[in-house]
Amino acid sequence: MPARKPAAKRPAPARVTAARRQLRIATWNINSVRIRLEPVAQFLEQWQPDVLCLQETKTQDMHFPAEAFAGLGYGEQAIRGQKSYNGVAILAKVPLAGVGSRGWCGKEDCRHVVAELPGAIELHNFYVPAGGDIPDPAENPKFAHKLQFLRDMTDWFATMPGQGKARRVLVGDLNVAPLETDVWSHKALLKVVSHTPIEVELMDKLKASHRWVDAVRHFIPPEEKLYSWWSYRSPDWAAADKGRRLDHIWVTPALSANLRAAEVAKPVRGWQAASDHAPVLVTLDVP
Repeated sequence: MPARKPAAKRPAPARVTAARRQLRIATWNINSVRIRLEPVAQFLEQWQPDVLCLQETKTQDMHFPAEAFAGLGYGEQAIRGQKSYNGVAILAKVPLAGVGSRGWCGKEDCRHVVAELPGAIELHNFYVPAGGDIPDPAENPKFAHKLQFLRDMTDWFATMPGQGKARRVLVGDLNVAPLETDVWSHKALLKVVSHTPIEVELMDKLKASHRWVDAVRHFIPPEEKLYSWWSYRSPDWAAADKGRRLDHIWVTPALSANLRAAEVAKPVRGWQAASDHAPVLVTLDVP
């Protein structure tokens, strides 16, 4: 089970009030939370999300900087981590309930955590395996693991009750860029892991399994290029702009009418000691 940190004393969240009942949810693959604590704090100060979901925290629960986040106002925490690899966390200014997680593909490798937000919103935070470099499951066990992970997610959500009425949000580094406009070159990346036809097909099936709505593309048209990840290998990532949209926020149909805004915080990618991912944010009304 993920570690459940007690809430620290903090000011009341600004957005969840009688006058303005909104939640801003952010997701960010941080690529080691302890190394990048300073840019995370800067992001929280400037964007002020009510909930921050992190992936690739790369630290055991006992070493997670829980007190530092509590001092920033994010005293509600659900974390599930391991040494050096993977790891997910939900940090919030608002109350968290029903914290839990599950293993996938017969592994306990800290890739999922779930918690309930105000308004009976069930929030799932995922880190899908990257899949290695060779897009052949017979030759590459990492790619086979990724494909099975997506299939397991699909099967699980397909059997969950209340698909029409449930208030659920799925966020995370799903490590798939499904649309042609989610990559810098559709043709060049067709045989590159994250945009291969089999990955896109499985992601489409995952979306259909629970009638998920892409909350970011709800606002940013599918015809428009949009990325959330830029490789460290590029000496000038901003000028080259050879990105991929690997980080996603989805909502169930019951929440689609509550969506109010979405953005990719691209400037964060250019900060000192930045992750190779940029945060993705969605604002929605609390039912």
